[in-house]
Amino acid sequence: MDINIGIKAADRKVSAEAVSRLLADTYTLYLKTHGYHWNVEGPHFQQLHIQFMEQYTEMWTAVDELAERIRALGHYAPGSYAEMAALSNLTEESGRPDWKAMVTTLAKGHEQVAKTARDVLRVAEEAGDDATADIVAPRVTLHEKTAWMLRATAA
Repeated sequence: MDINIGIKAADRKVSAEAVSRLLADTYTLYLKTHGYHWNVEGPHFQQLHIQFMEQYTEMWTAVDELAERIRALGHYAPGSYAEMAALSNLTEESGRPDWKAMVTTLAKGHEQVAKTARDVLRVAEEAGDDATADIVAPRVTLHEKTAWMLRATAA
């Protein structure tokens, strides 16, 4: 069935590709945050364990909304970690960093997701894709605030 939502097919494609990059960054950061939640140790264990859980829970909800927006635009969302990794600006890391390195890494990750989300906003606005912009704008605010909180924790 044809899609007739007031956005040209080419613009929907560009918007969906941009949202796919945001989805990939968010999913990669979600995985990293969940792993840190499981493995954090040290004097701030309780605080960070809870903080990381709140963060990964929020991102888990966000990835679903982002993927569903890609589908509403008439495209397929990346569905495997290989696809996510190929699209993401974030990389996996091995080893067991200490709590402070975890916090620093996550702060940088949230900064990158905010940058990616800001790029998506520009694409969506140019495409006249108000719904995508409405979904993505709060993501910028959330990731910038989370990065600030993590930076303050590591100080």
